Amino acid sequence: MVSHSELRKLFCSADAVCFDVDSTVIREEGIDELAKFCGVEDAVSEMTRRAMGGAVPFKAALTERLALIQPSREQVQRLITEHPPHLTPGIRELVSHLQERNVQVFLISGGFRSIVEHVASKLNIPSTNVFANRLKFYFNGEYAGFDEMQPTAESGGKGKVIKLLKEKFQFKKIVMIGDGATDMEACPPADVFIGFGGNVIRQQVKDNAEWYITDFVELLGELEE
Repeated sequence: MVSHSELRKLFCSADAVCFDVDSTVIREEGIDELAKFCGVEDAVSEMTRRAMGGAVPFKAALTERLALIQPSREQVQRLITEHPPHLTPGIRELVSHLQERNVQVFLISGGFRSIVEHVASKLNIPSTNVFANRLKFYFNGEYAGFDEMQPTAESGGKGKVIKLLKEKFQFKKIVMIGDGATDMEACPPADVFIGFGGNVIRQQVKDNAEWYITDFVELLGELEE
């Protein structure tokens, strides 16, 4: 066990901070919002709950949910325009504070790149710092599956992205922040995991994270001390 003061030091001296997106950076679960928009909300949110609890392999859960939703390109674009995701209170300030300290900020999501890039633009995070799943569409805009080669399409994918970032940029200390089981399992290779319960509390994460917060103000306070 690392002491809390050591965790705080690691956070304040990190070269890079990686955030999960759904229920962490934004208040919603993107796939559930897409399901609601496409009229299959109940079946899909039950699958999301099982996947987040770690009960179903991630890629299987994603395949199953998308097969139910069958989102067209137009529906995805309309969702972003008509029901844009809501940023979690405090995230804008936290990201901008980290950027002022020359810390690289990444978004690593099992959600969809088109939605996550929209969120990144609101936080001045370049799209090159976004890792998420790509939906595929036929030429007429109908759903054609997703890119299964993306690391984020696999269980353990967030850890693979962090390993890649360490190799590519030689980061010494990476912090991962998120609400779910897939975020917690990315540490290691992340050096610190901070569980976030400000939008939804996942009991498994709350019970096992060495550092658990419910408000980004706590992390802002650490940087300002």
